[in-house]
Amino acid sequence: MAYKVLINDGMDTEGLEIFGQEGICCLNEHLEGAKLLERIGDFDAFLVRSKTKVTKEVIEAGAGGILRMIGRGGVGTDNIDVDAANECGVVVKYAPNGVTNSTAEQAIALMFSVARKIPQSHAALGEGIWKKRQFEGIELEGKTLGIIGCGRIGQSVAAKARALGMNVMGYDVKLEAVREKFPDSTIWYSSKDKVLGESDVVSLHSGGKDLIIGAEELAVMKPSSILINASRGANIDEAALYEALSGGRLYGAGLDTYEREPKKEGEKTTESMVRLATLENVVLTSHLGASTKEGQRKTSIELARVTIDYLRNGDYVNSCNTVKPSEEEATGYTVCVFHDDVPRMFAQMADVLGQHNINIRAIRSEKVKGPSAPRAITNYIVQQQIRKDALEKLNGIAGVYRVLYTPAGD
Repeated sequence: MAYKVLINDGMDTEGLEIFGQEGICCLNEHLEGAKLLERIGDFDAFLVRSKTKVTKEVIEAGAGGILRMIGRGGVGTDNIDVDAANECGVVVKYAPNGVTNSTAEQAIALMFSVARKIPQSHAALGEGIWKKRQFEGIELEGKTLGIIGCGRIGQSVAAKARALGMNVMGYDVKLEAVREKFPDSTIWYSSKDKVLGESDVVSLHSGGKDLIIGAEELAVMKPSSILINASRGANIDEAALYEALSGGRLYGAGLDTYEREPKKEGEKTTESMVRLATLENVVLTSHLGASTKEGQRKTSIELARVTIDYLRNGDYVNSCNTVKPSEEEATGYTVCVFHDDVPRMFAQMADVLGQHNINIRAIRSEKVKGPSAPRAITNYIVQQQIRKDALEKLNGIAGVYRVLYTPAGD
């Protein structure tokens, strides 16, 4: 029987074609309410963007059927009850790379828009008024960009800013992980206060939902500086930002995300957004970071592939609610077994380990080239030391040729 996938918030045709080539059945239709609850359990995977709220009720209904994975196109999983997924044993995966460039370009576009007052000039011309002196701006070349959150998007923004002749410094709460992942980065890392205090432009790319910029942080920033947010709306205290901008304590701000956003296309904006829009030193866009044709196409391809990799191969890459075995293997023990690659062999070996209360944490197995009869080398990562009698039973299984194990301390 073919795997079945419910694509609830749409998908680019290239992503759909990948599913089709793999023989996976897709329903590309938006379901909600009682209809979603009724049908979610009929699908192996449930794919969403930001539109669908994947609640505990939805996840429990899916887990009551065959649902095994939830996929999120993009970076955030704010709209998914990950705790409920944990309780129900449903893997949550995401596709973060497709919109990296789109979001980085949005941040750069906001920088230019604020620095050169482009939207304000356009608005004046639309009103039939020719203005130049009022819209004198500043250059970005030679200025210092401070990046808060130096992951994929932050690194992309940094590279683009370097090409514009900007100096780039940055701060990240997980700095060691960032250094390891991006060893060739040209960002000069420093403390949060130093980045805020010395930068001419501060751009947020944390991806988290914590408050990053409030009244205290705004007070540290230069009065001549620009604040950009193409990350998460919750990262900025909008009331404090309004006071700083209206009081002349910042040159300007460019925002693409907000504390509260309309849920549907065509809905009215919030009072806070309307108030910010009255300021002449503010540029606002309607959460357009991922809204490019190229970004949607790349995200669809990535989401299709991570979904197929999990359904077909049990691949946990891009899972946000599982722990990689490598993080726990340092405290485990390895048993290497050379054996025939035939039916019931794994069942027999697992049965021996289970009888001796040995918990298998991970299994890595590959076929051996050469022998006329199919054989394999399998490494079991286990959490307890193995006694001699268990090893003897493993060796005694018909079709097992070698068992290698080194006890701790030997």
